[in-house]
Amino acid sequence: MVKERVQKILATSGIDSRRKCEILIEEGRVTVNGKRIKLGDQADSHLDIICVDGSKIETKVKFVYLMFNKPTNYITTVSDMFERKTVMDLIPEKYLSQRVFPVGRLDRDAEGLLLFTNDGEFANRIMHPRYVINKTYRVWLDNPLDPVSMRTLKSGVKLDDGWVKDIAIEHIDKQCFELTLHVGRHKVVKRIFDSLGYRVTRLIRVRIGNLNLGTLKSGQTMELTKELLDKIFS
Repeated sequence: MVKERVQKILATSGIDSRRKCEILIEEGRVTVNGKRIKLGDQADSHLDIICVDGSKIETKVKFVYLMFNKPTNYITTVSDMFERKTVMDLIPEKYLSQRVFPVGRLDRDAEGLLLFTNDGEFANRIMHPRYVINKTYRVWLDNPLDPVSMRTLKSGVKLDDGWVKDIAIEHIDKQCFELTLHVGRHKVVKRIFDSLGYRVTRLIRVRIGNLNLGTLKSGQTMELTKELLDKIFS
């Protein structure tokens, strides 16, 4: 008998990311063999009956990995209480039936590369800070970036929730830049430039690890091959 923490089993089964599965347990929505569990409890996925909201989970799941080019005006969430448009509205039905979910998020007015999967462990690797996966954004500003601000970016920027360092920036055009960083904090790119007195007028994520958005059109989805998946972590 091999036991694992239930949140890991849930994530591996494609319920959601590891952190979201922990929240399900904390909210008392998970049972093992009919008994409500607490965070840290273990189970055997081959022997025990694990339920979320009373529904038994399937522990044998075919994992799916997608790249998606997010357009503006879509919320990065599985559902929205205000009935706004979500990225799930643009995912083909055949993937929705496999219970894919977005890995991380892009702001409503942001565009570009967004990953989807039903593999919670994979999602955790992408989102957890310890894996240090770079993300590259193409950024348009309301004004040209002055030399002092450019030097500040390269040396690191202090935000209200801590320093952002190891920033790489490349000049693309007069008011357009490519910014690469590995932190995934809320609205971090916009807050970086806001701290320097600039407003981001357009934001596109073009790369995660070495996986490029490429020619994928806005609103389109593509299933990732093993070769493309490897580019994320290489």
